[in-house]
Order: sequence, then structure tokens, then C-alpha cells
Amino acid sequence: MSTSGGAEGVWGERFPPRIGGVPGGVVPPGDNADHALARDLAAEAGRRLLELRARGGEPDLLRKTGDRLSHQFLTAAIADRCPGDVVLSEEGADDPARLTANRVWIVDPLDGTREFGEPGRTDWAVHVALWERSDVSESGDLTAGAVALPAQGQVLSTALGEPAQCSIGSVITGPMFHRGGDGAQGDGAGGDEEADGAGGAAEVDGRDAGAAAGSRGGDGRVRIVVSRTRAPRFVRNISDLIDAELVPLGSAGAKVAAVVCGEADAYVHAGGFYEWDTAAPVAVARAAGCHASRIDGSPLAYNQANLWMPDILVCRPALAGTLLQAIREVTNAP
Repeated sequence: MSTSGGAEGVWGERFPPRIGGVPGGVVPPGDNADHALARDLAAEAGRRLLELRARGGEPDLLRKTGDRLSHQFLTAAIADRCPGDVVLSEEGADDPARLTANRVWIVDPLDGTREFGEPGRTDWAVHVALWERSDVSESGDLTAGAVALPAQGQVLSTALGEPAQCSIGSVITGPMFHRGGDGAQGDGAGGDEEADGAGGAAEVDGRDAGAAAGSRGGDGRVRIVVSRTRAPRFVRNISDLIDAELVPLGSAGAKVAAVVCGEADAYVHAGGFYEWDTAAPVAVARAAGCHASRIDGSPLAYNQANLWMPDILVCRPALAGTLLQAIREVTNAP
């Protein structure tokens, strides 16, 4: 696969302030060019979204235009750079050819559409991931990915690079208290809601994200990022069981970034979403050394005939056993 030239130039070079890889971790198998391409595509789509947002406009129209603009750019760029690869995008029709393809790009052109239309919010994202297999008889897996947080000036990717930075500090307005009728909307269906972040970046010193301990609050409690509007009741029950702090945050990409960057310990969700909501975040989390699975501990599978994904757990490896046990207890699973 060639990644030289192209009308768009070296996209990442035009995305301020810098493009870095995940802090620590192990780059997944695959062509190094694929890691760089995922990173650069996400970065350039993010740059275009920032330009669109800066022009302002009616929020709903801005959201729709952003979805369309990013989708059109990503699909055209992938078709140009990787002819023959199939694209699965939230904003495009599902091409059945992906089920027999060996390379499928799974993209969410604008993760956090709601937040994109809210002035000042920074927790929306662009997701670009590559799923691969060498033969149709194999199950395949994610091999490259990138999550751009354009309003934070950051891209987390599976490409080797400088230590990443991200910040959710200004988004967190306080813990989500566990009161009945506290605004959570249960486990309804639909993609995971997104929220924004803002403020200065907190340096990640290059340690494996799975070993980072700086995510804990001043009281030492485990911090779990949850949906801004749809925190599942069982997650509140987990919090009660292990005395964790629940931190409302927006997009799935922003939540996983908080775990990867060590500003939170875990992300747990059981309201359901689609493959494009988590493919790139999971690729990045795995490369950073984080645990990523279903809430019963089973593997996350992508490029499936049914694109619906019921749940997810992303956390520091040291917490995986504790959280999986707590989930079993609160869900009465065997």
C-alpha cells in the first residue's frame, strides 16, 4: 500500500499543535504506513471540522454538515490511498463486500455530533481504524487506529511517535452522585453519548497507560468515565460496590482517551453502540497497554455481520479483575 504524495499532502503536518502516538504500549501488527495513515486521516478530518465549526451557524445544520464533510473526506481519501479496501462509516451505507474483504476501514467521521454543535465543548472526536485479516478463513482484528480530539489539538494513535497529551479537566464538573432520578436514563439503546473536554493539557510522561496511577482522584478512589446522559444503572451499582467516582464525559473516543492518558481508570458502558463508536478507541487503548473487552470479559469483535455492540470495558489492566468481578456481582452473572 502506498502512502506517498496525494493531493492533500502530509495531512498531519497541518494539524496543530502536534501529532503523537499513544503513551507507551505496543504497536499492533500491521504495515507501519497504515498506522501513520490512520493518524493523518483523523488529523486532517479534524482540521476540516475545526474550520467548519469556526464559521459558526445553526447548531443542527452545523452537526449535519460536519458529519457529511468528514465522511466525504475520509471515504474519498481512503479510496485514493487504499484502492480495494472497504470502508464502513457511520454516515455511509453498509457495503456487504466488507464481510469477504481482508481490509476494512471502520470510521466514525464525527463522534460526539451533539457536542460539536455546542459552543466551547471539546470532547468530540474523529475515529479511524483498520480491521485486517490475511485470509477469509480468519476472524481478523483491528491492526491500526487513531482518535483525533481536534478541539484539544490532539491525536492518539497506534503510530509510534511523541508521548500523547490530553485533558478532561475542564469537562469534569464533579462526580455523578448515585441518587434515584439523578438524570441518568438507564440502559437505552443507541450510540454512546459524547461530551466535551477543554483546558490545558496534562503531560503524559510516556509510561504505559496501563500502569499510570495519576488518574485517581485526590482521595485515591477509582475514577470511571460514564455517559454524559445515559450512565447505566449497573455502573452506578458498581460504583457503590467498590466506592468509585463516576465521571460524566461525552464521546466514546473522549472517554477512552481519558483512560489511555491516565486521567481516568476505566470506561464501562452497557447501553449499546455500533462498531464505529469503539473500533478506533479500542485499537488505541490496546496499543497503550489497556484492557479492552466486553463486560463479561469476552473479546471485542469487529467487522461482524451485526454491527451492534452491547457493551464495553476499557481500563487499566490492574483493575480488570476487580471490575469484572464487580460487574458479575451487580448483574448476577455466574
